[in-house]
Amino acid sequence: MSVHKDIKRVTTHVLQEMKRNNEKISMLTAYDYSIAKIVDEAGIDVVLVGDSASNVMAGHETTLPITLDQMIYHASSVIRAINRSLVVVDLPFGNYQGDSREALRSAIRIMKEAEAHSVKLEGGKEVIESIERILSAGIPVMGHLGLTPQSIYMFGTYTVRAREEEEANVLIEDALLLQEAGCFALILEKVPAKLASTVAKKLEIPVIGIGAGGGVDGQVLVLHDMLGITQEFSPRFLRRYHNLHKEILKACSNFKKDVKSQDFPNEKEQY
Repeated sequence: MSVHKDIKRVTTHVLQEMKRNNEKISMLTAYDYSIAKIVDEAGIDVVLVGDSASNVMAGHETTLPITLDQMIYHASSVIRAINRSLVVVDLPFGNYQGDSREALRSAIRIMKEAEAHSVKLEGGKEVIESIERILSAGIPVMGHLGLTPQSIYMFGTYTVRAREEEEANVLIEDALLLQEAGCFALILEKVPAKLASTVAKKLEIPVIGIGAGGGVDGQVLVLHDMLGITQEFSPRFLRRYHNLHKEILKACSNFKKDVKSQDFPNEKEQY
């Protein structure tokens, strides 16, 4: 039975109902109005305005350079397109680590200026003070554990996290801590499938995976990767549902050819 078949708007409560009813949660990224409108129309449950915009929209090597103002710009563009999906916005690097007051100010700006529905933070106990302060203002928070891209220079690699027992135990502790603090859901990125399944069973809140196997409560992918717009990124967990790089390249090449040959515009394409 579909929990949300007749739901006009997906909320944090709806996601938790979906978990209780064993209905998987779909989640994709979006960064602009036109694409977000399509994603929402497709019935995707959660739209993530990810700091991955730093990579796929701005061409940076990591997620670190994107600013709060830029995240608000992307989030406000997405929000204007959404009728049904729950929108989650990443707090960018440097806006919540080590300063819970700054974290709250940043989250409030996202909620007020972008009219977002919720925010997402990376990390466990080291950011719990920031999470609790944001939650105290009534702002819903999604957690993010496992591979946390904002910490890539500390990890030194994008390899799978928590393979060893000690790190796995810390991840489980952090997941329970985030739930206890009041997070409405959690993303697990690039962790062993068995561990991710264990976490999902231990938690009452939904656990959404990316490279975390099928035993979690939902799946998220970066839209540009899933559509094959980006080509240089091909991890094992990525399923490409299209090759838009090829399609767009062909369309642009055909346009150029028609302009050069004066085939475009023809008589019917003029006033």
